[in-house]
Amino acid sequence: MKIKYPIIVEGKYDKIKLDSLIEATIITTGGFEIFNSKEKELLIKRLCQRDKIILLTDSDGGGHLIRSHIKTMLPPDKIINLYIPRVVGKEKRKRTASKEGTLGVEGIDKETLLSLLEPFSDTSPTKKAGGITKSDLYFYGLSGREDSSKRREALLKKLNLPTNMSPNAMLSAINILYTKEEFEGLASEE
Repeated sequence: MKIKYPIIVEGKYDKIKLDSLIEATIITTGGFEIFNSKEKELLIKRLCQRDKIILLTDSDGGGHLIRSHIKTMLPPDKIINLYIPRVVGKEKRKRTASKEGTLGVEGIDKETLLSLLEPFSDTSPTKKAGGITKSDLYFYGLSGREDSSKRREALLKKLNLPTNMSPNAMLSAINILYTKEEFEGLASEE
């Protein structure tokens, strides 16, 4: 199933679970890292400029804090709030249950997740962002050269992204936001 909106989840295991079930742009908050990551915050804000986002955090206290923080960053009409049910249990990969003893996104059964996301499925062809590699950054002088830092800063400023991003952080962000063709057009203008 292809989901037409980007989905924000808490951690990498939530992302892995969803990646196994659906085709979508999935962003992780890194848990509480979202409170201190300007890069992640700006990326989420940029995604919101294009369309709505789906917010899918755990049903525990931590999930509610993260959800509340993201809701303060974005216009309310851009957020689709999805909530997983509170199910007592522990994730298979963990030795003990969470602090509250409930399952997170990664532990919820696939049928429940699919039923939550199904109203947002999209069968129409859409542009596929991504496909940009480290070699592309090098080719356009954005890494591995004397003036790469300056060139990267100029492009990031043009893209309205934090200008102090590392090459890897930049690569991650542009792969979410742009197709390879769009990136090539923007990078060749520099």
